[in-house]
Amino acid sequence: MKNRVHDSNREWNRRELLQRFAAASLFTAPSIAFAEELLKTPRLTEGPFYPNKLPLDTDNDLIIVNESTSPALGEISYVSGQVLTTAGSPIRNAFVEIWQCDHSGAYLHTQDSNRKSPDSNFQGYGRFLTDAEGRYSFRTIKPVPYPGRTPHIHFAVSKNGHRVLTTQLLIKGHPQNEKDMVFRGVRDPKMRDLLLVDFVPLPDSKIGELTAKFDLVLGATPADPDEPIKGGIGEPEFRRGRRG
Repeated sequence: MKNRVHDSNREWNRRELLQRFAAASLFTAPSIAFAEELLKTPRLTEGPFYPNKLPLDTDNDLIIVNESTSPALGEISYVSGQVLTTAGSPIRNAFVEIWQCDHSGAYLHTQDSNRKSPDSNFQGYGRFLTDAEGRYSFRTIKPVPYPGRTPHIHFAVSKNGHRVLTTQLLIKGHPQNEKDMVFRGVRDPKMRDLLLVDFVPLPDSKIGELTAKFDLVLGATPADPDEPIKGGIGEPEFRRGRRG
């Protein structure tokens, strides 16, 4: 009986998650046509805390770990968008990774000094393979400040086993943005705008969920969109640096 109840709860959570993603996608619908080439998403540093030991659960729902029924602390947010070329063409079969600190500022990294009291219910890392329209989606928490940094979510995009973009999402209008050394390194105002994202209330949400859209534009299509996957996720920068 216990297992049956557990399975029922798990299935309800799965249906609820899919419904929320569907609702959030209404506010992140892809553009139909592009009058001019899109600007490439600026590259930002990977930072020191890409997970040095990936969790067993690496799906796109960061607020529920494995079979747990306790969600992570923080403002639940549905972050989604598309991976596109500058011509506006969707890029399918691209791996999108995200990683961020938990509600108390702890990363999923053994060298992070904030790991003294991490939120065990926050996954900290997730990945998603884009569909035929280049779309990705994650359920996570709204990013919070980290010592010395404005709130942000790290993003990486890989295609056929090669890392092709590393960047970060920042909250539009957050007062710490202008003091953030990483963000200040982007000099062009137009480029800065590409990194700033609004977190807006998800209509009809009874628990104050948020939604945010963040498109990732690459300089060129890394491979033909119809080409089968030849590899997985590209190595993080810190590992490549050690070999070089």
